Amino acid sequence: MKGKAMAKKAKKPLKKVTVRSASSVGHSYVVGRAYLIRSVTHYYVGRLVAVTATDFVLADASWVADTGRFHDCLRTGSLNEVEPFILPVIVSRAGVIDATEWTHHLPREQK
Repeated sequence: MKGKAMAKKAKKPLKKVTVRSASSVGHSYVVGRAYLIRSVTHYYVGRLVAVTATDFVLADASWVADTGRFHDCLRTGSLNEVEPFILPVIVSRAGVIDATEWTHHLPREQK
Protein backbone atom coordinates (compact mmCIF):
# COMPACT_ATOMS: atom_id res chain seq x y z
CA MET A 1 0.00 0.00 0.00
CA LYS A 2 2.77 2.43 0.80
CA GLY A 3 4.21 2.05 -2.68
CA LYS A 4 0.85 2.81 -4.36
CA ALA A 5 0.22 5.81 -2.09
CA MET A 6 3.65 7.21 -2.85
CA ALA A 7 3.11 6.62 -6.56
CA LYS A 8 -0.15 8.62 -6.41
CA LYS A 9 1.60 11.47 -4.64
CA ALA A 10 4.37 11.49 -7.22
CA LYS A 11 1.81 11.93 -10.03
CA LYS A 12 0.47 15.22 -8.61
CA PRO A 13 1.76 18.21 -10.54
CA LEU A 14 4.05 20.54 -8.66
CA LYS A 15 2.62 23.85 -7.53
CA LYS A 16 3.50 26.51 -10.08
CA VAL A 17 5.13 29.72 -8.95
CA THR A 18 4.63 32.84 -11.03
CA VAL A 19 7.85 34.75 -11.58
CA ARG A 20 7.95 38.05 -13.43
CA SER A 21 10.52 37.80 -16.19
CA ALA A 22 12.92 40.71 -16.38
CA SER A 23 14.86 39.44 -19.38
CA SER A 24 13.20 41.80 -21.85
CA VAL A 25 14.22 44.94 -19.91
CA GLY A 26 17.31 43.72 -18.05
CA HIS A 27 16.03 44.54 -14.55
CA SER A 28 13.24 43.71 -12.10
CA TYR A 29 12.02 47.25 -11.44
CA VAL A 30 8.76 48.72 -12.73
CA VAL A 31 8.93 52.30 -13.97
CA GLY A 32 6.14 54.33 -12.39
CA ARG A 33 6.15 52.51 -9.06
CA ALA A 34 7.54 53.93 -5.83
CA TYR A 35 10.53 52.24 -4.17
CA LEU A 36 12.52 52.39 -0.98
CA ILE A 37 16.11 51.84 -2.07
CA ARG A 38 18.92 50.95 0.32
CA SER A 39 22.32 51.93 -1.04
CA VAL A 40 25.74 51.42 0.48
CA THR A 41 25.50 54.78 2.27
CA HIS A 42 21.91 56.08 2.20
CA TYR A 43 18.23 55.23 1.83
CA TYR A 44 16.14 56.80 -0.91
CA VAL A 45 12.40 56.74 -1.42
CA GLY A 46 10.75 57.96 -4.60
CA ARG A 47 8.87 57.14 -7.78
CA LEU A 48 11.00 55.40 -10.40
CA VAL A 49 10.82 57.36 -13.66
CA ALA A 50 13.76 55.89 -15.58
CA VAL A 51 16.28 53.05 -15.47
CA THR A 52 19.50 53.25 -17.43
CA ALA A 53 22.35 50.76 -17.66
CA THR A 54 24.03 52.50 -14.71
CA ASP A 55 21.40 54.58 -12.87
CA PHE A 56 17.91 54.90 -11.45
CA VAL A 57 16.08 58.21 -11.71
CA LEU A 58 13.62 58.92 -8.88
CA ALA A 59 11.05 61.73 -8.91
CA ASP A 60 9.30 63.05 -5.78
CA ALA A 61 12.30 61.57 -4.03
CA SER A 62 13.71 61.93 -0.55
CA TRP A 63 16.90 60.97 1.18
CA VAL A 64 15.96 59.03 4.30
CA ALA A 65 18.48 59.60 7.08
CA ASP A 66 16.62 57.45 9.62
CA THR A 67 13.97 54.82 8.90
CA GLY A 68 13.39 54.01 12.56
CA ARG A 69 12.66 50.32 13.06
CA PHE A 70 12.93 48.97 9.54
CA HIS A 71 9.96 46.58 9.68
CA ASP A 72 7.76 49.34 11.13
CA CYS A 73 8.90 51.66 8.36
CA LEU A 74 7.92 49.13 5.70
CA ARG A 75 4.62 48.23 7.36
CA THR A 76 3.37 51.73 8.24
CA GLY A 77 5.34 54.10 6.02
CA SER A 78 6.62 55.97 9.08
CA LEU A 79 10.09 57.50 8.67
CA ASN A 80 12.02 59.27 11.43
CA GLU A 81 14.16 61.66 9.38
CA VAL A 82 13.52 62.70 5.78
CA GLU A 83 15.15 65.25 3.47
CA PRO A 84 13.17 65.72 0.21
CA PHE A 85 14.96 66.48 -3.05
CA ILE A 86 13.72 69.47 -5.05
CA LEU A 87 14.37 67.89 -8.46
CA PRO A 88 14.60 64.22 -9.53
CA VAL A 89 17.60 62.36 -8.13
CA ILE A 90 19.93 59.97 -9.96
CA VAL A 91 21.01 56.94 -7.92
CA SER A 92 23.85 54.71 -9.13
CA ARG A 93 22.71 51.12 -9.61
CA ALA A 94 26.22 49.97 -8.60
CA GLY A 95 25.66 51.20 -5.05
CA VAL A 96 22.23 49.61 -4.51
CA ILE A 97 22.07 46.91 -1.87
CA ASP A 98 18.35 46.15 -2.13
CA ALA A 99 15.02 47.78 -2.92
CA THR A 100 11.38 47.18 -2.17
CA GLU A 101 8.20 48.71 -3.47
CA TRP A 102 6.97 51.58 -1.33
CA THR A 103 3.17 51.43 -0.98
CA HIS A 104 2.83 54.51 1.24
CA HIS A 105 2.70 58.21 0.43
CA LEU A 106 5.98 59.70 -0.70
CA PRO A 107 7.18 62.17 1.93
CA ARG A 108 7.54 65.69 0.54
CA GLU A 109 8.13 67.58 3.79
CA GLN A 110 11.40 67.73 5.69
CA LYS A 111 11.26 65.78 8.92
